[in-house]
Amino acid sequence: MDVISNNERNLIAEALVMRRREGDRLMLSDAVMLGALDGSRPFTPAERAALADSPLTLRRFSHLARERRARPAANDLAWSTSQGLLRAADAGEAPLLRTDDGHWQLSFFAEGGNWQVLLKLSAKAPFAAALLAAEPMLNVRDGAGTLLLQGRLDADGEFEAAWPLAADPGLHLQQHGGIFSVSPVRD
Repeated sequence: MDVISNNERNLIAEALVMRRREGDRLMLSDAVMLGALDGSRPFTPAERAALADSPLTLRRFSHLARERRARPAANDLAWSTSQGLLRAADAGEAPLLRTDDGHWQLSFFAEGGNWQVLLKLSAKAPFAAALLAAEPMLNVRDGAGTLLLQGRLDADGEFEAAWPLAADPGLHLQQHGGIFSVSPVRD
């Protein structure tokens, strides 16, 4: 059996991607190719043949693979959970909370008779750039494990939503140990 070196393999791959064919068109959708890349939907034999026969499709597949490698997955982040504690000085009012590590801020404000909650990532967090690039779904839970907030950060590192419970945020947190946590949703 002949063994192909990494250099030879790279040269072959580059030659396949760089070839041109008249009338070539994109044969597979991005969704199909992304499914194959993340393992959620393997290529069928016909799709593998279409990929091999279409240099344009192969170039697009290569581009999607490079893009995916450049973006960290939620499971690859250096951060997993931050926890905070409602301080005694926060009694009764709408609290502005910070996690113990200083990476997250949770604030509450009344809007039209209802509470809104805002989760904000500190730009100084060592994992901030990777987290914003990965765009994972985040959970905020109280000390009893009740889901208080779930969503993705915007480009500014913030997520806002309606407070999901009938009780005032400060009172609710006090009644549930005064603890809250921020973590990515794990697959």
